[in-house]
Amino acid sequence: MKTCAICNTPIGELPMCLGSASPALRMVPEADYAQRVIENEDQCIVDDEHYFVRGHIEIPIQHSNEVFVWSVWVSLSEPSFEKMSKSWERPGRENNEPYFGWLMSSLPGYPETLHLKTSVQEQPVGEVPRITLEPTEHLLSVEQHQGITMRRVEEIVHEALGH
Repeated sequence: MKTCAICNTPIGELPMCLGSASPALRMVPEADYAQRVIENEDQCIVDDEHYFVRGHIEIPIQHSNEVFVWSVWVSLSEPSFEKMSKSWERPGRENNEPYFGWLMSSLPGYPETLHLKTSVQEQPVGEVPRITLEPTEHLLSVEQHQGITMRRVEEIVHEALGH
């Protein structure tokens, strides 16, 4: 069994994709959830005025063909959300122009990631959108654009799994 390179805790296979919870969980009390949230695994609407989609931030791993993936939520404007929803099952949707979005996931192992500017590019039907961070000095943006080492993946997994 593989162990964490940081603390030697057994972790099994090193996860190469980690996710974050729906943004609705931080916005709506549990007692009101059913009345205020419409959600599936890829889309979420809160109070008929906040619109979110789930997508992937891909981070290349240096000196390999692998990528580390964050499965995250991004807010879109209502018009962008409606346009994306209309093309959800349409072949060729990956050719649509990207949408502007705000990252709505706090990711462990980074300075606060909420509200980073993103570009949301639809992918072929059956795949979640690809999220690209605006180039900035934020560590997550730098890592997405420059790649990370496998050691950094181990550090992220260690932080995320709370070893």
